Amino acid sequence: MSVEARDGALLKVEGLHAGYVHRVGLARHRVPAVAGVDLAVPAARTVGVVGESGCGKTTLARAVVGLRAPFSGRVEFAGRDLGTVSRRERRRLARELQMVFQDPFTALNPRMTVAELIAEGWRIHRGTVAPADQAAETARLLGLVGLGSEHAERRPHELSGGQCQRVSIARALALGPRLIVCDEAVSALDVSVQAQILNLLADLQEELGVSYLFISHDLDVVRHLAHEVVVMYVGTVVESGPTDEVFRNPQHPYTRALLSAVPSLRDRPGLPSREIPLHGDVPSPATPPSGCRFRTRCRLATEHCARETPPLVPRPGVGHPVACHYADGAGTTAYPAGNGS
Repeated sequence: MSVEARDGALLKVEGLHAGYVHRVGLARHRVPAVAGVDLAVPAARTVGVVGESGCGKTTLARAVVGLRAPFSGRVEFAGRDLGTVSRRERRRLARELQMVFQDPFTALNPRMTVAELIAEGWRIHRGTVAPADQAAETARLLGLVGLGSEHAERRPHELSGGQCQRVSIARALALGPRLIVCDEAVSALDVSVQAQILNLLADLQEELGVSYLFISHDLDVVRHLAHEVVVMYVGTVVESGPTDEVFRNPQHPYTRALLSAVPSLRDRPGLPSREIPLHGDVPSPATPPSGCRFRTRCRLATEHCARETPPLVPRPGVGHPVACHYADGAGTTAYPAGNGS
């Protein structure tokens, strides 16, 4: 993403380090699941974040919405640094920054009806919707996500997985957000229901102008929904850019391996025709390799990769940022289109 686009973004993440604290006796050790991530989400656009399980996607999502305090770095939303604003201002901004979780059954209180779940935000943020108008607004939101007013008095166990996720989306929309963070929002659903939810998200973006930070391990889903894509590996971003461009011309060896593992993408020009295997184990974020974190599984790795961490910058002839010393053509040479070796 260009500097101009980043400066005008609704959400900006700069140098974000976040993770969890590991306790051994009285000692406490920080384990950074996210290590120096930069990204930006423009208004009314979708940015997808992809990568293997354990790469830091969910930690990134939780740090953005304030569910996990970052170790360092900056999260700026609507021009305000969320790390320095007052509690009152942070509470106000929470209305505009919502989240849809992966498992709709655990995200919804089983003792509450759908109407109560949707109205919960209005009770917390008083004055958003007058009590006399809440029934009508609930019916409007349910219609917006493809449910009927008859669902209002049902509880989560009386709904299907797809219906529960629609309720989660309606609950997120209830406060009129400008950005919704979707953490694997369709991964727990059947393929047919996934398509319905993805179409719903796209329609809502067109109608309401809402932005999405869409976390997913499914590259085919991201290809259909996201305008920009960010590829993460062991807490860092290894490649980013417009979705069509990254999928058409992936330069990082890790991105090419991920794309080669999706059968529906192998017939696309510029991509390997068969899967590129990745050997070795994913490094621990607590003790990452020196230099490039992917070098222990990369067939292009040299001593240079061990000595120096490649910056995430546009490379000659590539057009979008790639964190690889050899992304100026060596990656394409090693994995030629149609070969996949």
